[in-house]
Amino acid sequence: MIVNKQNLSTIYIGVKAAFNKRLGEATPLYPKISTKIPSSTKSNVYPFLGSFPSLSEWVGERVVKSISAHSFSIENRKFESTISVSREDVEDDNIGMLASMVSDMADAAANHPDELVFELIKQGFNKKCYDGQPFFSPSHVVTVGTEEATVSNVQLPVEEEDEKPLWILLDTTRPINPFIWQERVPYEFQQLTDEDKSISFMTDEFFYGIRGRGNMGYGFWQMAFASKQNLTTENFNDLYNRMCSQVNDSGRPLRIKPSILLVGMKNREQAFNIAKAQTLDNMKPNPNYGLVEVIVTPFLD
Repeated sequence: MIVNKQNLSTIYIGVKAAFNKRLGEATPLYPKISTKIPSSTKSNVYPFLGSFPSLSEWVGERVVKSISAHSFSIENRKFESTISVSREDVEDDNIGMLASMVSDMADAAANHPDELVFELIKQGFNKKCYDGQPFFSPSHVVTVGTEEATVSNVQLPVEEEDEKPLWILLDTTRPINPFIWQERVPYEFQQLTDEDKSISFMTDEFFYGIRGRGNMGYGFWQMAFASKQNLTTENFNDLYNRMCSQVNDSGRPLRIKPSILLVGMKNREQAFNIAKAQTLDNMKPNPNYGLVEVIVTPFLD
């Protein structure tokens, strides 16, 4: 192949089409458990009420709740993936695998937010959310009426060495999900194939890559309860019931209902026995059958 701008442009159009096709076909997990928020700056500041808004009877003046009572920021991060193709391979038409390689890069880009959300989940026992407590904490402070109370969204063993594989209940039925995917620049495919550029001239290579900006952050901790105890029916019921029993500042139910049981590969079988088996070992109906969707991911182990 003659190496000129027209032929290099033809190659780029072909591999970019392969990139966009695969990007559109991918089915990552993160859209199910996070809310996508566009970003136009280096970081976004999120004001939170600290509790879910509720209605009350209008007597006298309005009771105003400031959404700046709690706030936190998510700073965007920059990500890339780059490959090089030698000029000789282009000259010799030895680029048959290029489209496949770029398709694999597209798959990695589409699923990259999954890696970020599970990185965030694993940090959730130490990394703080909007109320100043770790996202998964036994000490979240809430106000009910005029009284303060402490709410735990974790199940933890007494001793750290007794911790079991992590499993999580999530409510993803509300407009704001437990996690926030903040997208500054969508993952895009780029090229550097101009022979006049110094790097291409010096290395005798052409470059193709992906660039994107964004980050994952925490939403409402009330919508994510985590356990490091054994995934048993008793522990599942306890965490499920505690999550459903949360109330707002007026003492009324928050209407939170877990919709997803998120587990790693080590808890896969037990998760399906608890939530997907129609009958129990004694052949009685399973009261937890179909209660939640089970999602299994290797990123949680």
